[in-house]
Amino acid sequence: MLLGSLLVLLLLGTAGTASAHAALESTDPADGSVLKSAPRTVTLTFSESVALLDDSFRVYDPDNRRVRTSSAHHAKDAGDTASVTLPAKLGTGTFTVAWRVVSADSHPVSGAFTFSIGKPSATTTAITTAPTEEPLTGSLYDIARYFAYIAAALLIGTATFVALCRPPNPTVLNKPILMGWWTLLAATVVLLILRAPYEAGTGLATAFEPSAIPKTLTSRPGLALAARVVLIAATAFFLLRLRGRERFGRVALGTGAVLAVGLALTWASAEHASAGIQVPVAMTSAVLHLLAMSVWLGGLTALLTVLYRSSDLDAAPVARFSRLAFASVTVLVVTGIYQSWRGLGSWNALTGTSYGRILLVKLGAVTLLLAVAGWSRRWTGRLVETEVRLRVPELVRAGADGAVASGESSGGAGEGASHPGDGSKDGGDGAQGRGDGSKDRYRRGLRRSVLFEVGVGVVVLVITTLLTNTLPGRAAADARKTATSAGIPAASVTTVPFRVGNAGGKVQITLDPGRVGENSVEAVVYGPDGGFATVPELRLSFTLAAQKIGPLDANVKDEGGYWGTNSLNLPIAGTWTMKVTVRTTDVDQVSVSRQVRIVR
Repeated sequence: MLLGSLLVLLLLGTAGTASAHAALESTDPADGSVLKSAPRTVTLTFSESVALLDDSFRVYDPDNRRVRTSSAHHAKDAGDTASVTLPAKLGTGTFTVAWRVVSADSHPVSGAFTFSIGKPSATTTAITTAPTEEPLTGSLYDIARYFAYIAAALLIGTATFVALCRPPNPTVLNKPILMGWWTLLAATVVLLILRAPYEAGTGLATAFEPSAIPKTLTSRPGLALAARVVLIAATAFFLLRLRGRERFGRVALGTGAVLAVGLALTWASAEHASAGIQVPVAMTSAVLHLLAMSVWLGGLTALLTVLYRSSDLDAAPVARFSRLAFASVTVLVVTGIYQSWRGLGSWNALTGTSYGRILLVKLGAVTLLLAVAGWSRRWTGRLVETEVRLRVPELVRAGADGAVASGESSGGAGEGASHPGDGSKDGGDGAQGRGDGSKDRYRRGLRRSVLFEVGVGVVVLVITTLLTNTLPGRAAADARKTATSAGIPAASVTTVPFRVGNAGGKVQITLDPGRVGENSVEAVVYGPDGGFATVPELRLSFTLAAQKIGPLDANVKDEGGYWGTNSLNLPIAGTWTMKVTVRTTDVDQVSVSRQVRIVR
């Protein structure tokens, strides 16, 4: 089961690198500005605190030569800024600044902008000046992160099941606990090794440079990973001390809880909860959410293992886990609602951002998981009822045996009274046989439902890890607002009026993000009354005459209400000519052109 889960995560882990979560709010000098004299510093301000790298800034002159600068530092000791000092003499023309920092939630973020001294240059630096992303490093880092989540759930959940649910043969769970421990240790070590190249966007070879690990241990994510290694070692010592015990005292349970909370904190202190609003509340919620998820999903895996490998499992451990799972689900719902509100910020973000759409998928999967969990609870109830019915005749027979023994000591009347009891005893055996059959049937039903529940739970866990790699909706909305006010376009929106004969209207075209590279296009047609209109055909093309590029056909398709595509690639910054062709009938059409600025 664990191997299958990890294979699923392996496939999904190659989908791409993590999204950055710190939004650039402003630059000084401003993007695209023309200055009379050379600035002494370049300063960037972000939506949250950022960590700086050795190569956080690269400044290039108009001839594409790198400008010698000071090391990057925080301006005025403000953690949400990044600054670098420029030389006194820069010359004139357009300068390009490429930057890369690490956001408070451990994800690297990079970008580039330009400013000019005197007047803009005829040509600017090529767009390859920003640090190169290494897809293999990012994919391996994400895969290790997924392994760590699965392993934590397996280790914490299985250990909790052994301690609180008290299965009759806990030795069958030694292998899942051992597998969870080793997988968590291996994944954490890999994350620690890959952290330096992941932050820098470099290849795997740089992970083995002598300065890589010491540099990683100076950052908050690196310290969190190092603390996790220490806690994993302490957990091994703790588990070895408790091996073979069937009952656990308060000290043992308390120590285990402290270790589990400590492990959960190593995630919360370096991800979404550590940045943004209400950080103390958010970190508490994140810890509880991760622990509840581990107890539920890891406990389900433990229950499934016991159901398949223990022939003498009675209903008591199943009933205990049912109550434990209900408490875990309650915590998950409460913390999940809070985290969704904190991450979204508005109802529009639920459908208007990637974070919101992934969250909707997770809500659907959680709903299915709750339905399957209810199915499992019904099987558990039937199993408990059957076991109770089986125990009642045993108690009756025990009482009857005592009465018979008393009758035997008082003479022949007792012997005569014992014959009907014998007949009743035979009937009880028949009822017990039928009860055993029902118990086996209910146990098989519980196995199937728990197996399905584990499968759906793994899907939920995969979606959860994808959410941790996605820019929250609240941060995305804040980035759009601050970017617009700072002159950094988060998306390009152009309205193109058109008229065909006596009819007319307008097309609103949105390019997201409106920057060099791949863009999504959304074109909405409005009629003369301002309402939505449908047309039989709409075409978009882009031309950059200065570089003799184009026309590039956007290949927009009718998406039902708007025309769009997610694969428009604009390779160079500049002012592009966007040609919009609208066909209103079989013979009537019109073409209108507008200028669109595409930045790096």
